[in-house]
Amino acid sequence: MQFFLYLCAIFMPFLFALILSISLDDIILDIYRAATEFGEVDYEQLQTDLYALHEAPIDLNHTTEEELSQLPFLSAQQIDDILGYADRHPFESVYELRMIPSLTDYEIRDLVPFIHVRERAPDNKMYAREVLHYGKHEVLARIDARNIEDFEGSDPMYIQARYKFDYERRVTAGFQLRRPAGSRADGLQYNGYLQLRDIGHMHTLTAGHFQASFGQGLVFAPVFHTGKSAYAGNVGIGREGLRYYSSPDGEGLQGAGATFRWQWGKQMRLDASALYSIKRANDSVLHHLIGTNLTFRYKRLQVEVSAAQNIWSDSISPYRNTAYNEHYFRGRSQTVAGASMRYNHGWFDLFGEVATSQNRERWGAGVIAGSRFYPASGISLTALYRYYSPWFDNTLGYAFSETSRLGDENGGYIGFDITRLSRWRFSGYGDIFRFSGPKYGINQYPTIGYDVMADVQYHATREWRLGGRLRVREKGGERTWSLRTLFEWSQAGWLLRSTAEANWVNSYGVTVYQDVAYRFQAAPVSIRGRVQFFDAREWTNRVYCYEHDVLYAYSNSAVYGLGGRAYLCFHWQIVNQLGLYLKISETIYQSAWAADHDRRSTRTDIHFLLRAKL
Repeated sequence: MQFFLYLCAIFMPFLFALILSISLDDIILDIYRAATEFGEVDYEQLQTDLYALHEAPIDLNHTTEEELSQLPFLSAQQIDDILGYADRHPFESVYELRMIPSLTDYEIRDLVPFIHVRERAPDNKMYAREVLHYGKHEVLARIDARNIEDFEGSDPMYIQARYKFDYERRVTAGFQLRRPAGSRADGLQYNGYLQLRDIGHMHTLTAGHFQASFGQGLVFAPVFHTGKSAYAGNVGIGREGLRYYSSPDGEGLQGAGATFRWQWGKQMRLDASALYSIKRANDSVLHHLIGTNLTFRYKRLQVEVSAAQNIWSDSISPYRNTAYNEHYFRGRSQTVAGASMRYNHGWFDLFGEVATSQNRERWGAGVIAGSRFYPASGISLTALYRYYSPWFDNTLGYAFSETSRLGDENGGYIGFDITRLSRWRFSGYGDIFRFSGPKYGINQYPTIGYDVMADVQYHATREWRLGGRLRVREKGGERTWSLRTLFEWSQAGWLLRSTAEANWVNSYGVTVYQDVAYRFQAAPVSIRGRVQFFDAREWTNRVYCYEHDVLYAYSNSAVYGLGGRAYLCFHWQIVNQLGLYLKISETIYQSAWAADHDRRSTRTDIHFLLRAKL
């Protein structure tokens, strides 16, 4: 495998003039690159959702805010402009998107794979014969292997099998099995899901593995939460409702939920949702959840009320008592309730949520209040204030916050996103926050911190672009500087992307990597590769780098140490119904560094996936 690294390093410069048009994988990469935090974002589920939208595109003339908000790169202003344009004069072609001032050429390019235009409104009636005849079946088999694992008496291979049925995203069902690396023969994990949509007044019915997302996330966490990112104008956009959850991890809910919708014309709508979930909190404790939501929308005003009752079969508490988890929930039952609103009036947008959670004998409070202003088309300014009292702790919630767990935080955020110039995009934010007590990884308290980021992109032509980002962050008396530069050039089936990232936290971390991709014109084959070198000798200087992987797999490698890494992804669509995916990667550490840190000098990973569609 060392030969593979050297070969990539030799031939990479000769590919400098080669280019590729945008692909679905590249759009997902751009969404990932926009984020500044990754811990609570399920990118594997995001990829599954975007592929589903690609195969059953959104009809621009018969869509909703809820449907368009599944595309993370669309801002609230752009969603409202698309809906307003379709309401005034229906689309005859996707090319009419250029008539919407808030959409730039490169944003339309990202949008096109997920949309189409249908002349007639879809028939909401659904017949069993059509579902069975036009539904699409998908079967996946995946095997991963790594050379560094040492599992005594267990199999080091990761194995997954998955089946999915989909009919125009109105009927979706799936089942999957997996055995994590290191599991014994009885370590098989499995889950399944079923979802029905738009059948009479029943907007959504889901059973099995599912998620619930309402409001700003204080009661029920959103499906996809960008948080602090280069999409600064997207703060406060809720991806709402009940939906199936196909990610193979143990997150999500297990049970059933339904949403019923009553609509009076285009101006007024009422949604009523109820859900029940039962799953294991650990090996011996069952977690029961009963939840409900009412959403009322009239013209530009939307009001929601949500509530959840948690019941555990035995008392729960943090794994061990420490200073930072003093206010974490302990007990056998918890009630959480909240109300949220959004009001849009063209050039401004108001949103917010108020919630309370029971925590032992006390009640905690959480508040989010924000606004977006659009002084001109393509210019978005966002302001947000949040307050989470020390006793506010909801394990189901995930809202805008500096930390992954809500509670004991007071802060203000201001962001901007400027796409008015056809070739330029400027975005950034400033956030200041205060913790009154201890937090995980923070030794000083009370403490005031800040987080500032500026991002710029220049799309010179459709073939190439430049980008740069600077971020400065201070928390608990520790300051972090990070910098990223990007050069991308694509044409005639080729792609070249050069990236450099650096950070400083008491010491430095640096990585430089080169991506190359080629899509054959005469054969259904595409290849992606990367060669990377890194010097981040302290764990605090690690650098997270998104990597392309086999279909639906999410790879976010934290490079740490001194060495190099390379990978090669291969996709061969053998026939229309059968595709093969392969990824081979190798990491080589400097021998002296590896010996000092008790690590092997090489690590090899092989991912194999076979996909059949019927």
